[in-house]
Amino acid sequence: MNKVTKAVFPVAGLGSRFLPATKASPKEMMPVVDKPLIQYAVEEAVAAGMTDLVFITGRSKRAIEDHFDTAYELETELEVRGKAELLKIVRDTVPSHVNCIYIRQPAALGLGHAVLCAAPVVGEEPFAVLLADDLLDSRAEVPVMKQMADVFHDHRCSVLGVMNVRREQTGQYGIVSTERDSGEIQRITGIVEKPKPEEALSTQAVIGRYILTGRIFEHLRTLKPGAGGELQLTDAIASLLEEEAVLAYQFRGVRYDCGSKLGYLQATVELALKHPEVGEDFAAFLASRA
Repeated sequence: MNKVTKAVFPVAGLGSRFLPATKASPKEMMPVVDKPLIQYAVEEAVAAGMTDLVFITGRSKRAIEDHFDTAYELETELEVRGKAELLKIVRDTVPSHVNCIYIRQPAALGLGHAVLCAAPVVGEEPFAVLLADDLLDSRAEVPVMKQMADVFHDHRCSVLGVMNVRREQTGQYGIVSTERDSGEIQRITGIVEKPKPEEALSTQAVIGRYILTGRIFEHLRTLKPGAGGELQLTDAIASLLEEEAVLAYQFRGVRYDCGSKLGYLQATVELALKHPEVGEDFAAFLASRA
């Protein structure tokens, strides 16, 4: 199997938990300090060596394409005004060696369907999947997707990013069982989507980072739709387990669930405190309100 160079970003969701903010603007474009959520995920993928970025989009998602496109008028205006630093920020939104590819998902038929939409571009190669809702802060260490790409390079099989959650939270995640009870890298023996706490195989929850082999597409193609006619990526991974190894990787870093209001606010505060421009003043502001 080759090096992982393709990353898939399923961004066709409605973002209903953030209405009315997401009525006309994609949830992935919601800013955390001064960058939209999707840019954090893109930067993570690029830092892992990925050069083909595949966005699975839907209606009202044009802003994502515009964000990563060349903004000729803005760049010209900044250049004329001598705003060199701002011009560099705009031009560095996506590196010049990176390709952005956009595929329209015709209907919201689940994460599995969104991933399957990328098959014509990915082919049989291994690829990453990043959900922008999950903002992962590696605390200045190696970015999480780079950590996972290194695991893939060493083991040559699919890798799922996992974290431990409270048992009462298992109904919110895909939950894996593994050969051992502990360890940074473990072989997965089973995976179930959103089990009841009393039925959960473990408390190891899959978060929005995956590296998958091309074989996953065959399992998605033969998968029977579940509730609401959706294809669940978890079900396809469960089927994939029957023919090849899949690893659970306990990533090093902090995950913020920016698909929820509380997680989004937590991410905003924590990243603002670390921001080189406003961090010190923001910390002083928070201290003044304690």
